Amino acid sequence: MSATFDCSDPDQRASGLASAISAAKGGRLVVMPTDTVYGIGADAFDNAAVGALLAAKNRGRDMPVGVLVGSWHTIDGLVYAVPPAARELIQAFWPGALSLVVRHAPSLQWDLGDANGTVMLRMPLHPVAIDLLREVGPMAVSSANVSGFPAALTATDAKAQLADRVEVYLDAGPSPQGAASTIVDVSGPEPRVLREGPVPVADIARVLGIDAAALAPEDADGSAG
Repeated sequence: MSATFDCSDPDQRASGLASAISAAKGGRLVVMPTDTVYGIGADAFDNAAVGALLAAKNRGRDMPVGVLVGSWHTIDGLVYAVPPAARELIQAFWPGALSLVVRHAPSLQWDLGDANGTVMLRMPLHPVAIDLLREVGPMAVSSANVSGFPAALTATDAKAQLADRVEVYLDAGPSPQGAASTIVDVSGPEPRVLREGPVPVADIARVLGIDAAALAPEDADGSAG
């Protein structure tokens, strides 16, 4: 039986975070608010929990799960070598609605799906999410919906789709952005925008000092919100 906590109430927020932390550390799933859309999350280093996340969404390994972090500095422990473009974008847009695809450190013992040595990272601009991430550590997070259905903009939306497959729902009201994050791939020789979201391509180009036309978006799935 899942439990929902109203994070606008200080007591429920504290109880909800404690329950979500316990659930995630125990290999179970939680739904969390972010600044973009609601996410379904698991401990990124618990491969069984990540598998349960994919199953809850009816999602295959060909659509790997992204990772949310609670600090800028966490990326240094996850990435083999942080590209200069990634550093510039992190300084400009984190925490916020920008996800970065990077090559993860080969020593990491995680299984997020068939990502070919890469991982999509983001630091969300939401206090409930940050509090959860700072206690649990990096979390594998995907949009809190069944694959093929609309992303959840409220905890109620998420629960209608995921029900008791999730142990804890943290309800912080409607998602502020209401749209999945912008995704930039910095794993190759040149940055590429895979999806344009709340952070405009023009702003990314300005930070990187390149022509916006060189960052032409491609279609991508909203795996980490």
